[in-house]
Amino acid sequence: MTGLVGLALLASVFFGVSDFLGGTLSRKLPMLTVLFLSQIVAIVSLTPQAIIDPYDFSATPSIMWGLIAGFAAAIAVSSLFKALAIGTMGVIAPITSLSVLVPVAVGLSMGDQLTLVLGLGLVAAVIGTVLASGPEINRTVPSAGGGRAILLGGVAAIFFGVANLAIALGSATSVTTTLLTDAVTVLVLYSVGLLIFRQVPRARGLSLLGIAAIGVLGFAANISFAFASLSGALSVVAVLASLYPVITALLGWRIHKERLMRIQVVGVALVVAGVAAIAATS
Repeated sequence: MTGLVGLALLASVFFGVSDFLGGTLSRKLPMLTVLFLSQIVAIVSLTPQAIIDPYDFSATPSIMWGLIAGFAAAIAVSSLFKALAIGTMGVIAPITSLSVLVPVAVGLSMGDQLTLVLGLGLVAAVIGTVLASGPEINRTVPSAGGGRAILLGGVAAIFFGVANLAIALGSATSVTTTLLTDAVTVLVLYSVGLLIFRQVPRARGLSLLGIAAIGVLGFAANISFAFASLSGALSVVAVLASLYPVITALLGWRIHKERLMRIQVVGVALVVAGVAAIAATS
């Protein structure tokens, strides 16, 4: 169990760094370029896993959940990168941590008990999001992103929750089949986006290196989460893997010198405390 929890926390670190790089690069490159090229790298990174554990065309549940994960992930990642590009990372990132509510809700519907600490954790996470979002919505500085960034962060949270849940359920049958179906589905959707907006993905130098890093980190995060979820303790793994916004927010503060209002700091702290409480009771 300890090793699987470690994998979930590792997934959180990978997700956090990947999201930071994605949001940063989307500020100077077309977002679809970042998404498409990084997804190609993610698929290539899956090659060793596919050799060890080949794709199983008979694993219908994994294919189905992989398709669901792919659609959800495409919406989640594109919404998050756009939100991080136009908003404040220290505010947007913690909002996406609410993706944990999806697996928690599924767990409760399957008979998990809602303890006092778990309930308080959920309330703290919701209140924290309101506090962290309110000042940003009312801010008039165009570069802050305003309500649009907050809305995109909320969309990302919902679909990240769905994607993670689908990956966990599909991995119970086949990790490779689930992840590869997920990755290819995402790539197809990004390709459609490029055709619709008539964009040709181009990147070079450090930008290309950063995009490659996003792909590798995304793959590493997903496979870490997939194997961690095999423990059967989905609620624990999902919550621990949702701590990635802390990494993204810290990187935004340290590298982009982002400053948060006091009430936003309180809100971010409440979200993190709420997620931690959920993890402690799962």
